[in-house]
Amino acid sequence: MAAHTDRYQNAAARYFEAWNATGPEAVAKAVAAAWTTDGGYTDPLADVRGHAQIAAVITAAHEQFPGFVFRPLGAVDGHHDTARFGWELVNEADGSAPVAGFDVVTLDDEGRIRQVLGFLDRVPSGV
Repeated sequence: MAAHTDRYQNAAARYFEAWNATGPEAVAKAVAAAWTTDGGYTDPLADVRGHAQIAAVITAAHEQFPGFVFRPLGAVDGHHDTARFGWELVNEADGSAPVAGFDVVTLDDEGRIRQVLGFLDRVPSGV
């Protein structure tokens, strides 16, 4: 069981590395490490496929929320090729977390993300 748990934990860690990367090269490298080449990302605000489009969504989030980081919220849970975890978007200056949600990810045999289905649980008005 530990090997499977590590697989889900490692995938989530790479996912957060991608979301917290800054600068075009760092984001591109982190996205390539986390997702399969044709991987996808879908949430209420985006539905994209491929590294370039996923990187663009991450870059747009940083532009909308400068000085914020994505942090895990609770444990990573998984079975078969699917994992789920909560997250929050935290202001590094004051610790506030105006955005939170959870994601369900499917993984390939190597533990890279094939698809993310994201859900937003807490969003500030106007977003």
